[in-house]
Amino acid sequence: MSKLVLLAINAKYVHSSLSVWVLAGGVSRNSFLSHNVCVVETTINQEINEIVSLVAVHKPEVVGISTYIWNAHKLQDLMMSLRATLPKLVIVLGGPEASHNSDYWLKRGADHVIIGEGEYSLPALLDELETCGCAPSPRLHQINSVLPPLESSSVFCGDIAAAMPRDTSLAQPLCEAEGKERDTTEEDAKSLDPIDPYSEDFLHALKGRIAYLETSRGCPFRCAFCLSGESSVRFFPLQVVKSQIDKLSRSGTKTIKLVDRTFNCDRDRAYELFAYIISLDTDCCFHFEVAADLFDVDTLSLLSSAAPGRIQLEAGLQSFHEPALTASSRKTNIRKAEENIRELLKHGNIHLHLDLIAGLPYETLPDFINGFNRAFALRAHTLQLGFLKLLHGSVLRKQANELGICYSADPPYEITGSPWMNSKDLQVLKKAENALQRTYNKGRFLSTLEYVFSVSKLSPFELFHHIGEAAPNHGTALNTYAKQLYDCLVSFPNIDNDILKDAMTCDWLAMVKGKNLPQFLKKDYKHRKQMHRLAESKLGRTMHRDECVLLSSGKALYVDSADRDPVTSLYRLHYIDKR
Repeated sequence: MSKLVLLAINAKYVHSSLSVWVLAGGVSRNSFLSHNVCVVETTINQEINEIVSLVAVHKPEVVGISTYIWNAHKLQDLMMSLRATLPKLVIVLGGPEASHNSDYWLKRGADHVIIGEGEYSLPALLDELETCGCAPSPRLHQINSVLPPLESSSVFCGDIAAAMPRDTSLAQPLCEAEGKERDTTEEDAKSLDPIDPYSEDFLHALKGRIAYLETSRGCPFRCAFCLSGESSVRFFPLQVVKSQIDKLSRSGTKTIKLVDRTFNCDRDRAYELFAYIISLDTDCCFHFEVAADLFDVDTLSLLSSAAPGRIQLEAGLQSFHEPALTASSRKTNIRKAEENIRELLKHGNIHLHLDLIAGLPYETLPDFINGFNRAFALRAHTLQLGFLKLLHGSVLRKQANELGICYSADPPYEITGSPWMNSKDLQVLKKAENALQRTYNKGRFLSTLEYVFSVSKLSPFELFHHIGEAAPNHGTALNTYAKQLYDCLVSFPNIDNDILKDAMTCDWLAMVKGKNLPQFLKKDYKHRKQMHRLAESKLGRTMHRDECVLLSSGKALYVDSADRDPVTSLYRLHYIDKR
C-alpha cells in the first residue's frame, strides 16, 4: 500500500481546493490496488518549511501537487525542500501550470506530470509505482496523460533509464475548469462518471470556507487568452449535481462557487439548476460564471424571484472593442449583454460582477477607457479591471511574438507592453485599477463617488485615475485612506465640503462595523446624548457612540450594524425624526 499526500496550495485561507478532493475520490474508486490517501490544504502565505512539515508528518511515498499561476512561484523551492526531508519521495505534478509546461517542471524536480484530468491517470500511475517501484515499467507510457521524467526520449526511474515512447495523444483536461478540453468521445464519457469529492473528510476540513462545485467541463467559446475551450462542453448528471448542491448547502459554508466556465451555455439545464437552488431552504450564496448575452426571458424572470443574496453572477465582458474581441476569438453580443445586465440589476436581488481585460490585441488606451466608462455605466456591484495574462497553452501566448506582445516571464505572465499599449499606458490603468478596487469594488464610499460624479462631470475613468494618483494604496489603513480620498475629492470642481463630508460619513457607517469615524469626519453637536438615546430606543439595544451622528445638513442618522444587505453587504442606515 503506497502512502499518498495530495497537496493544495490555495491563494487564500478562505478558499478550498476542489481538484485534490476529486483526485482523492478518483484514487479511491479507480485504483486496483489499495492506497493510503491524505489531503493537505495550505496557502501561498505559509512558509515553505511549514508546508513541508505538514506533508512530512504523514510520511508519504508519493506527493501530488496541484499547480496554478498563483502557486507556481513556490514550486521549485518546495520540491527541493521536500526532497531534502523525504529523499525517496516521488513527486507528481498536475494542474494547468504543469500540464502546459511539463518539460520545464520535469527538469526542475518533478518525477511525473499529469496532463489534464487525473481521476484515472493518477490511480493508474499509483498502481504502477506500487507494482514496479523504481524499476522501469513498459506500462508507464500506456497510462494516458502521464509524462514521466525524460532525457533524450527516455524514462528515468532512479538511476535506470528505459526507452519509452512519449504518447500524449489522449491527454485530457484538468478536473478544475482551467485545462484544455477536446471533443467528446466515448472515452471522454467515462471521465464524467460522477466522483463525489465531498467526503466526510472534506466536510470536516471545509470549516466554513468557500466550497467549489463543477457541473460541467469545457467551454463553448474558444477565447485565445483562456485554456478552457477547444472542445464541446461535457456535463455531469443533473441528479448527482443536485445531490452535491444539497450536501454543500448544509456543510456550514456561506459561499458555493460553481467553476463551470459558462454555466448558462445550456439554457434549459441552467434554468433547472437555478430553479433548484432558488427553492432551497438555505442561507448559502451561489456564485456562477455566465455569459450575460445568453440569458433568455424565462431565465431572467426566474432569477428575479431569487431571495436577495442567494445568487451571484460573474459575467466576463472582457472588452467593448470589436477588433480586440475578434483577435481574441471572443464571441459576445455586447448590446444583448448590456440589456440583460440592466434587467438582472433592476430587481436588486442579485450581486453582479463584470470583468474587463486590459491589453488585448488592437485595443489602445483610449479604446479601453471608452469601454471602461461604458461598463461602469451599467452600475454592476463589481467591475474587475484585469490585465491580460499570457498563460502556458493559450493561443495568445503562442502568438505573442508575432503580435509583438511582451509579458513577464514569471507567473502570472502579465502583459508588460504591446504595439497598442505601452508600459506607460498600463501604469495609467494600474492607478485607476488600484482606486477602483479600494473603493467601488469593495462597496466603499459609494454615495461619495456618486456625489462627485454628479457635480464634477468627470467620467468614471477620470475619477478613478485621479484618485489612484492622489491616494495610491499599498496596505494603507482605512482611516488613513479615507483622509487621502477626502483630500483628493475636495479639490475637484463644484465640490461642497459639507456635502462631501456628509456623504463620506454615511458611507463609513454603512461599510464598516465597530470602527470609529476618522477624526476629520467627527463633529461635536448639541443633543448628542438625546439623539443617541432615541436611536437606541428604536434599535432596542445599546450602540457605539459613533453609530449615531448629526450631518451638516441637520439630519441625524444611525446605523443598524445587525442588519446587513445580503446583496451589497452594506449596513442599513436610518434617519432620526428629532421632533
